[in-house]
Amino acid sequence: MTMERVTLRIPKQQIEEVEQMVETGEFPNRSEAIRSAVREMLNEQDGEYNGRRRTERSWAKV
Repeated sequence: MTMERVTLRIPKQQIEEVEQMVETGEFPNRSEAIRSAVREMLNEQDGEYNGRRRTERSWAKV
């Protein structure tokens, strides 16, 4: 799989929470944590995430 480099701005509190997940071993690094979040968001949009309907989201625009 080819990876693209993406630069984005994330609120400090959110990136600190991501870094905590890395420190506790939930993810190997920040990039993988963010990739996981993107996969979940895309699956959710397809209506395949935890049986939710397409209109139900666990994420919001910030």
